Amino acid sequence: MSLGSTRVALHASVLYAPTLKEVPAEAEIPSHRLMLRAGLIRKTAAGIYSFLPLGYRSVRKVEQIVREEMDAIGCQELLLPIVQPAELWHESGRWSDYGPELARLTDRAGREFCLGPTHEEIITSLVRNEVRSYRELPLSLYQINMKFRDEMRPRFGLLRGREFIMKDAYSFHADQESLRRHYDEQAEAYGRICDRLGLEWRAVEADSGQIGGKVTKEFMALADNGEAEIVYCACGWAANVEAAAVRTPDPVTGSDETGEPAAEMHKVHTPGIQTIAELAHAFRRPEHDFVKSMAASTEDGELVLFCIPGDRELNPLKAALAAPGAELLDEDQFEAYGISRGFIGPAGAPGNTRVIADRSLVGRSAWVTGANETDYHLFDAAPGRDFVVDEWADLITARAGDGCPACDGRMLSARGIEVSQVFQLGTKYSEAMSATFNAEDGSERPFIMGCYGVGITRSLAAVIEQHNDENGIAWPMSVAPVQAAVIPLAVGDDVLYPVAERIFGQLADAGVETLIDDRDERPGVKFADADLIGYPIQVVIGKKGVTAGIAEIKIRATGERHEAPIEKAAEQVVAMVREELSRLGC
Repeated sequence: MSLGSTRVALHASVLYAPTLKEVPAEAEIPSHRLMLRAGLIRKTAAGIYSFLPLGYRSVRKVEQIVREEMDAIGCQELLLPIVQPAELWHESGRWSDYGPELARLTDRAGREFCLGPTHEEIITSLVRNEVRSYRELPLSLYQINMKFRDEMRPRFGLLRGREFIMKDAYSFHADQESLRRHYDEQAEAYGRICDRLGLEWRAVEADSGQIGGKVTKEFMALADNGEAEIVYCACGWAANVEAAAVRTPDPVTGSDETGEPAAEMHKVHTPGIQTIAELAHAFRRPEHDFVKSMAASTEDGELVLFCIPGDRELNPLKAALAAPGAELLDEDQFEAYGISRGFIGPAGAPGNTRVIADRSLVGRSAWVTGANETDYHLFDAAPGRDFVVDEWADLITARAGDGCPACDGRMLSARGIEVSQVFQLGTKYSEAMSATFNAEDGSERPFIMGCYGVGITRSLAAVIEQHNDENGIAWPMSVAPVQAAVIPLAVGDDVLYPVAERIFGQLADAGVETLIDDRDERPGVKFADADLIGYPIQVVIGKKGVTAGIAEIKIRATGERHEAPIEKAAEQVVAMVREELSRLGC
């Protein structure tokens, strides 16, 4: 993205950009507040927004950056319908699996459809009907389109909306190595997209969720208000805490799960003490000294206990991998299994209970756990003597200070906004939907697939989360709605205003996207709006400056100001815009 070939010259007096002085009560985070106040968006319904002219200009810039990067790696753009027939989702099995976020509708003939939250089914159907031979592969197709997911609790403006703009790409391959190469190309392109958007970001290991596949990576924009927590290490490894493995410390020297504890197991009366925090307080010991047990049941009714250190949290995804299909017990189910909520433990658990313990407990030969009896806990319970651990697994949610699974270092943590994700889908959809091709050896095989998504509107919100201050937005040059604003301090003045118009014209003719604030407003109002909307470069034309032959140039991101000769002002701004775009890789 360089200086534009299309002349962009906007006049504030006729621009539809209604700014707000007051902070909207509904807005909880900076990006939401500032997009509303700066006149970029307006709420239509919960989680659904209209984009006003300046906001839509920035949306289109994000789209263009994404298009350029997709085209550069051989992807082809198409456009798929938002309304999708239910039979395709029945083929994939996701019609019932996707849940209430899938907005379903029926046409006048009684046929069922849905509003597409994603497009794996429809692209697979399209390609299976057209591509027959390995000679036509690999094939990578993408679109930039509206999506709809009926979020139960839409919030944070564009970060958790129901309707949003997304780039989704889908690739089709004859073999796994071809998919791996393209997956890597997509991941590299996504890194360049984040750089060009001016984002501070990390690529992290992640969970594939509703999309499927076993290999996936998320691209997280670091932000205090991010909804996701990530852990990372100086070695370069990073992961979403939902998917992060934890390097388990070495077992205690001279002791393992079969070692004898110092004392016999004994039962202690603990009336009304049900939580680890209460136990720690009552016995003046750190929470880590206790073992937390959580009960779940499988589809066939088997009782499963997940045992973890008392100061840690159970990772639901890891638990699901250790015991597929198991769900934590509801409050009214404990009695049916003969255990007491708040006093659960592996020793004395009902027969045929499956015990899965976190690997970090290996070597701890004396556990403090629930006694499976109301108001009682067991002290010095020993695995191998007093109960059996059926499986050791990584069960805990990672956090700062844990051992990095990739090196000997320790994890750090941060919060992030997921802006994009890449997946190796394999044959999940092609097998379910009988999407096959004729392989080189003459056999018929399912396509090996990948998919790759960028949240366009979500990325825009992430940019603002990272680039703002107490006065408003401080856009990176690459996605700012306009690159420079000329601000004459008086409009009717026949000396000052012609100078502002001349610089305005020079900038626009040179390819700089420029706005002139030709409103009959006080200078303070113009300055406040310029900072709120976030024009990256502001050229201020005042009467004293014109008399002295000087224009003031302000850099919005840093607040830096300097004076330039009026005859050189446009030239300097052009150079600054070009330099900043180059820095961002545009």
